[in-house]
Amino acid sequence: MVAQRRGNVKVNGDAAIEKKIKRGNAQRQASQWKRRAGTLWCAVLTAVATLGWWYFTLDQDITETLVSRSVVLQRPKVFPVQCSEDYENYKRFPGCTPLSCARAVTDTVVTREEALALRQLAERGLALGGSEGGASILDLHSGALSMGQQFVNIYKYSGAQIKDVFSKEDFDLYKDVRSRIQGMIADTFGLDSSRMYLTKPTFFSRINSTEARTAHDEYWHPHIDKVTYGSFDYTSLLYLSDYGSDFGGGRFIFIDASGNRTVEPRAGRVSFFSSGSENLHRVEKVTWGTRYAITVSFTCDPDHAIDNPTLPSPVTQITP
Repeated sequence: MVAQRRGNVKVNGDAAIEKKIKRGNAQRQASQWKRRAGTLWCAVLTAVATLGWWYFTLDQDITETLVSRSVVLQRPKVFPVQCSEDYENYKRFPGCTPLSCARAVTDTVVTREEALALRQLAERGLALGGSEGGASILDLHSGALSMGQQFVNIYKYSGAQIKDVFSKEDFDLYKDVRSRIQGMIADTFGLDSSRMYLTKPTFFSRINSTEARTAHDEYWHPHIDKVTYGSFDYTSLLYLSDYGSDFGGGRFIFIDASGNRTVEPRAGRVSFFSSGSENLHRVEKVTWGTRYAITVSFTCDPDHAIDNPTLPSPVTQITP
């Protein structure tokens, strides 16, 4: 779901996947050219053009929609998956480290009104900066804000004016929603919620169709949260806008050996999952509009815990 492009750094599995796709396409196209000649020349060109259009305009990886945008779930929908061996490479924490793995979706933890209020919070914060590429982030914990092709500390950058951007009520809502998401994950996986800890990166994201300027903007690459960050044990995404009406593309895709599955974002919808390679995933490129979401990450290791964000006092602000 950055200050190093939050959760979207390429991993070795990513490169292997892309190489297989490219190699397969190249082999199929080469075979067509060898078999066809003469009067079939035009037919070959037509077929290749059609294949190219299909490959670049549709997402051929998607074979199943787990939850569509039009469906409103009345209870969490859970999809068990076999745990990977990733967790064996890390210290285990009883009552928290995954013993069973899954991916799940719920529409009952956060109301649509709360999601839209959080979206307004994100819009106000991101209006102070924003990436030159298609992906921007705002981290209330560290103060990290996308600014051009780099990041700034919004609390230092904005100084005392930060009180005109965020309110205590904003931060209270953020903390309350985060707590509810943690409780839902604990209940779904049978965990002791008190042994789960918020961890970094936890951040707002804004994605549009603007061309990527740096590697931080390339959010669409397949990745594994546990491999990328190490501290992650559970990942959640709270969507703040609607697929199909606020933006096109931007679906969340789980990449499986048997075929890939997608979740269509809906304001207030929470998608959550165990963070190992059993849940290799990526975000589809946004083709139009703007996609807003919050990535909320949890660890079982107290050494990697972070506190809830607090609104800085104007007295302690460092002006630019």
